[in-house]
Amino acid sequence: MKTKNSYPLYLKHITPFLLLVLVFVVQSALSQTKKMAAMPSNTVTNFDKDGKQVIRFSTVGDAIDAHDGEIALFNGVYYLYGTSYDCGFEWGNKSAPFCGFKSYSSTDMVNWTDRGFLFNAQTPVWQTRCNGNTYGCFRPHVIYNKKTALYVLWINVYDNVSGYRVFTAKSPVGPFTEVAEPKLAVNADAPAAGLNNGDHDTFVDDDGTAYLAYTDWRTKGTIVIEKLSDDYLTGTSQVAKGITPGNTEAPGMFKRNGIYYLVYSDPNCGYCSGTGASYRTAESPLGPWSDGKKISDNSCGGQPSFVSTIKLSSGTVFLFGSDLWNNAAKNEALANYYWAPLTFNADGSIMPMTCEQSFKITPLSTKAFANYGSANYKTICDISKGVQHSQSFPVSNSGTLTTINLTVYKTGYPDAGLQISVYKANSAGLPTGKSLGNQTIAVTRIGWSAKTITIQPKIWRLQRGTYCVVISSAAATGCYGVVYRDDNKTSDVESYSNDGGKIFVIENNRSIKITTITTNRAISYSE
Repeated sequence: MKTKNSYPLYLKHITPFLLLVLVFVVQSALSQTKKMAAMPSNTVTNFDKDGKQVIRFSTVGDAIDAHDGEIALFNGVYYLYGTSYDCGFEWGNKSAPFCGFKSYSSTDMVNWTDRGFLFNAQTPVWQTRCNGNTYGCFRPHVIYNKKTALYVLWINVYDNVSGYRVFTAKSPVGPFTEVAEPKLAVNADAPAAGLNNGDHDTFVDDDGTAYLAYTDWRTKGTIVIEKLSDDYLTGTSQVAKGITPGNTEAPGMFKRNGIYYLVYSDPNCGYCSGTGASYRTAESPLGPWSDGKKISDNSCGGQPSFVSTIKLSSGTVFLFGSDLWNNAAKNEALANYYWAPLTFNADGSIMPMTCEQSFKITPLSTKAFANYGSANYKTICDISKGVQHSQSFPVSNSGTLTTINLTVYKTGYPDAGLQISVYKANSAGLPTGKSLGNQTIAVTRIGWSAKTITIQPKIWRLQRGTYCVVISSAAATGCYGVVYRDDNKTSDVESYSNDGGKIFVIENNRSIKITTITTNRAISYSE
């Protein structure tokens, strides 16, 4: 029977010291919970509110041009690796040049800095290996070897037996130097320069052992995993073959809670907008591997590219990436990206993908950045003989128009340059009268990826008022494109003409990505 001084047994044995410890633990837990709740996060956008793809830009305003690669995390910095298409590479076009492999860096996965090319691909050797006369070169993947203190790059090629070239560098962005051709267990006796081995992924286990997951084209697209040497530069002949039954490619390998996962394109379909994604699991990298399970019928409009393991203070993220190919275009400079974390059931199985419009991620740095992300921009390529676009801009004080920055690209092979002209605007914001000045941008200056071109028109004595930049071309083949958005919050007017500039029609709420600068230091942003 309890008395007024009796307490539950567990309370009788709590000393003041233990009580203090208990209070400290509870307060610490509450503090940690508050910190987690207060952690900043960035929004990474895949699609706009209407479900349309958006463009990701670098910190200088150029569209990111790195495809069929991966995102890797080294020393607190994200690195995006991929194949460039800006120079005009076209799969199957024997006269098309090889552009090379690019990298970008970021600490928040929103603001990406262009770090240039991983190595010089403009040499005769690399053009011979990778231009349109071959099947091309693709899939740059970089891992770090703690023993050698070197970053190791593997790329897929079709000019040798193994199907791969390997490089090393002291920095994650290079410059990378090629080493000896790797030797792999699969298709070692196949003829050179054939369809031997294809899309691949590199994976480093917790103990530092590395593996190469790759596609065996000689068995019609089965996936193989081979253990790599201690320096990660070649195979070891320790291999698991036929992990998938065929018609698969683009493997992505990772480890979660002691279980190994292999995500892959199912079926394989190069440059297709919407192939399936499946996965398998194993207790060892060399198997045995489970049967496949489908997690998406269309990879959110793209083709699987990678699964990156991102270890953050808020937890580990397994980031799935797919290339949103540009409707199977031979040149994929305009292709976008789908990135989102995979989600898991309690038993470790991967949940079906839901194709997120956007997701939030904890930044790796507390440093504030301007948001160069996507801003819901899209592309349109229709400027050629007869078709023009106009964008109005204000001049607050009279002065000289010194600079126009315009984000443009080309598709196909235009046979004339891009002309930029300036007109006075009428009360509706449309060009009127004679051109106040114009400048032609040469075909060779414009790439296939959307990039900012700067011109200095030096149009003197513009009076206060509204003017228009008109973009046109006499090209009878190919086209030039601009970057635009349909949520214009300024008074600037974008208009369109399909009769060579005789009549312009306003496209409501639309604005072209363009800036103008006058000598009075007033800057007009139509972005």
